[in-house]
Amino acid sequence: MEFSWKRNLVTLWIGVFFCGMAYTISIPFLPIFLHTELGIDKGLEAWSGITFGITFLASALIAPYWGSLADKYGRKPMLIRSGFSLSVLYFATFFVHDPYLFLVVRILQGLLAGFVPASIALVATNTPEKEVGYALGVMSTAGAAGSVIGPLVGGFVSHWVGNRESFLVSGCVVLVAAFIGLFGAKEKNFNRSAVRSGVLDDLKSAVHNRSFMAILGVTMLVATSVMIVEPLLTIYVLQMGGSQSSASLSSGIIFSAVGVATVIAAPRWGKLGQKFSYSKTLFIGLLGGGIGNLLQLGTHHLLAFGILRFSYGLFFAAVYPALNALIVKFTDPSFRGRAFSLNQSATQLGTMSGPIIGGFLGGWLGIPLVFAINGLALIGVAFFYKYRGPKQALVESSVT
Repeated sequence: MEFSWKRNLVTLWIGVFFCGMAYTISIPFLPIFLHTELGIDKGLEAWSGITFGITFLASALIAPYWGSLADKYGRKPMLIRSGFSLSVLYFATFFVHDPYLFLVVRILQGLLAGFVPASIALVATNTPEKEVGYALGVMSTAGAAGSVIGPLVGGFVSHWVGNRESFLVSGCVVLVAAFIGLFGAKEKNFNRSAVRSGVLDDLKSAVHNRSFMAILGVTMLVATSVMIVEPLLTIYVLQMGGSQSSASLSSGIIFSAVGVATVIAAPRWGKLGQKFSYSKTLFIGLLGGGIGNLLQLGTHHLLAFGILRFSYGLFFAAVYPALNALIVKFTDPSFRGRAFSLNQSATQLGTMSGPIIGGFLGGWLGIPLVFAINGLALIGVAFFYKYRGPKQALVESSVT
């Protein structure tokens, strides 16, 4: 049967959707799990930040090794390895009753992760050149869609069954993703004898592209901004008067509000960026996200907080489509696959540092001031990019 890149794209989109859903079923509720199941009372903010961030630190450190194996054996084996490994670790978490053992499991999750990057790499290398931008854009929506459903499922499971059982559900869902990758994904364009560039060579090429490096910097700061508040949201819900028994459900709805807003607004921002300029939509998204964080500072009612999170998501939805389009504009087609890989690395660094910074700032200054700092930082990045970032008068119609 003739190889179909579109069928491959759909298959891997579904796999990434389930993987993203599995993550958001249980991970956003780590603070409640640490408190109610593992007995953490003192320093809960710091524990939440560390257990969030340590996984991404481990993943960032091990990623070059998995990348070298992917070059030797293919992306699909890495995808399968990661999917089944993560499923086992989610199931193992159900049996953990010690916080330090839980930390070890979180480290192992980082060391054995890689389903989403492997899926993106497989799509990028098995899609016709003229369709790569479109395919990568479609793949970027898979995780966001999963993050809409995951917190709602996780909230209901945690509320009606228990926080510990949500990890069993995550394990089952990511197991589905692993089987989808095993039986559905196809890898055609793979040549083990081809000469491939090293990581240092790619970094040197990237450093010489100042516009691209500016985009990577914004990507890392944006990922930090998103993750700096994520481990604190559930605690903030409790501080605003949410009952401990319903905190998981309330947090799940609030987590999903941003995802729903992203699904609604992102395609429209993409069209506006193509019509006017992705640099302009990036500025609006960063500015709106910053103001949205500042408005959340003075909120003391759950409903109002949820509405503000949704409104924040409507503006912040402009950021990632704009950054991806700018990467396409400011990189050579021959370097584009590696450019998106480096962009993934920048995202991981921000995702790693954000929860740790947020956890310690939340315990030291209080959660409301974390929203204030986050908002001011986003506004600062918006104006810095507007006046000091790479200039773009109009996005060419060829950008997808």
